[in-house]
Amino acid sequence: MLVEVIFSDNDIIVLNKPAGISVHGGPNVKGETIVDFLIKHFPEVKGVGDDPARPGIVHRLDRDTSGVLVVARNTHAFEGLKLLFKTRNIEKIYLTVVCGKPKNREGIISYPIGRDAKNPTRRGAGGGRARVRGEREAETRYRVLKAGEAYSLLKVTPKTGRTHQIRVHMKAIGHPIACDRVYGGKKVCCPEGAGRQLLHAQSLSFSFPEGRRIKFEADPPEDFMRAQSMIFG
Repeated sequence: MLVEVIFSDNDIIVLNKPAGISVHGGPNVKGETIVDFLIKHFPEVKGVGDDPARPGIVHRLDRDTSGVLVVARNTHAFEGLKLLFKTRNIEKIYLTVVCGKPKNREGIISYPIGRDAKNPTRRGAGGGRARVRGEREAETRYRVLKAGEAYSLLKVTPKTGRTHQIRVHMKAIGHPIACDRVYGGKKVCCPEGAGRQLLHAQSLSFSFPEGRRIKFEADPPEDFMRAQSMIFG
């Protein structure tokens, strides 16, 4: 398994997660996971965290989402990162290609998110837009970087970290992520040759307790850039 290590020190490991690899195991997960990679190359993560099946994991990226993933290397770092995520003091920036052209060049989506009442493995935007259970507040900010009639490239900053948040919110405003057949449906727009939802975690930044701020970045992978070039030239 080829996984780029962007940064590592005594406390954290920052990876550039490829698309097509799950972060950790589960009932429907096949093949190697990021956790398998961590245990092989950074065995000290074993026992770090709240769940032995997810050592060092403080946040997730969906299987078909690529990009920056930070992992705790020890218990002290795990608790510190968990607090940063809980208090929303970590900034995450994503790039995504969506179907169509948003009416506004930038905006804030604040529909609450909960479990889909018909399919509990999926999430839905609440606030009367869909039948969901256990609604929780969610906020996603976006800005259009490039736009055509069929597709648009967006910079997206989620202020909360709900499961599938960006995918759900993009669908809720009528612009599902390209190739996202779970939330966009079987006929969702999809550039030729793209085999997964076009969503990439471009950067993640936070401040250390002493005040120093650090930012980690990962360029979009080849499949994302190829699709972008095909669409926008």
